[in-house]
Amino acid sequence: MNPEVKEFTGKVKEALKTLKPYQKTDNLKAFIQILNSIGPFFAVWIAIYFLWDYSVLAACLLALLNALFLVRIFIIQHDCGHNTFVESSRWRKIIGYSCSMLSSVPYSYWAKSHHFHHMNNGMLEVRDIGDINTLTVAEYSKLGKFERFKYRLYRTPLVMFILGPIYYIFIHNRLPLVNLEEFKKAKPGLYLNNIIYAAVFIALCFILDWKRFITMHLIILSSFAIIAIWFFYVQHQHEHGYKHWRNKWEFMYAAIKGSTYYKLPAIFNWFTGNIAIHHIHHLNPAIPNYNLKKCVDAVPWFHKYTTELNFIQSLKLATHKLWDENTERMITFREYYRMERLGMVNG
Repeated sequence: MNPEVKEFTGKVKEALKTLKPYQKTDNLKAFIQILNSIGPFFAVWIAIYFLWDYSVLAACLLALLNALFLVRIFIIQHDCGHNTFVESSRWRKIIGYSCSMLSSVPYSYWAKSHHFHHMNNGMLEVRDIGDINTLTVAEYSKLGKFERFKYRLYRTPLVMFILGPIYYIFIHNRLPLVNLEEFKKAKPGLYLNNIIYAAVFIALCFILDWKRFITMHLIILSSFAIIAIWFFYVQHQHEHGYKHWRNKWEFMYAAIKGSTYYKLPAIFNWFTGNIAIHHIHHLNPAIPNYNLKKCVDAVPWFHKYTTELNFIQSLKLATHKLWDENTERMITFREYYRMERLGMVNG
């Protein structure tokens, strides 16, 4: 084994021992998080509903605030899907399913897809499951003009950060698109979730002013989707990330090097349930979100192997389009076409 790899894996195994105590759930912290997430969400939602007649602009601004509360609610759902957050498996399911009625993200099917992402993050064979599809330089070089146009369109900011998230939240999540054998048993649960969600949505349309309800709730859900997808993009599309074919792929490197530490102001870490501490979350997803900050302090050497980004730095990641296997980094289309002109691309 390469000495550098041996040193790295040894340190990670040591760190995993240090982090293990933080897996312990705290029902009181979980209960408080439910109260200060779902409570304000409903309060702001009601305020938006009644404010709509007086100021649509003010209502829309409140809807953006509520999208942040919805991100926090989704993190609770996300933790429950990782079999953490609270000690009881029964209560995890109840909490997870309840949160899914608010987030519009099906609980069980999404959790299964997300678990697959964790176990295969950065593995090029399965980058289309629970991840943002990213072509390698070699793959892009083999595409015809129309296929290149489609991929370039897919990677535009408009599609990637606005239309894509809206499609993801309203359509993609409602369909059983994963064709692997282990997902077949999860399909009936997804169909049932769709029926229950539709029934709740229709019932609220009858109870409330349906035009106002649909308009304001779509704004909240769309804003939530855009925020969530942006975070996911930043967490795995950084320049010096980790993407390999199965025969060279290593879980520990994928978790730590393949995920970022998105350093944000404390208020945004609160709203996003510390998910910006993504390298530690990927290394041990059994750690509930309310313990992740303590993990950073417990294992500070992680920063040596993880890409750290602030918000301004993260904006540059929107230009990342292709994975260059030769240099092991994400590159822009401009870089690719310069390489192509110079004959440096091997398809």
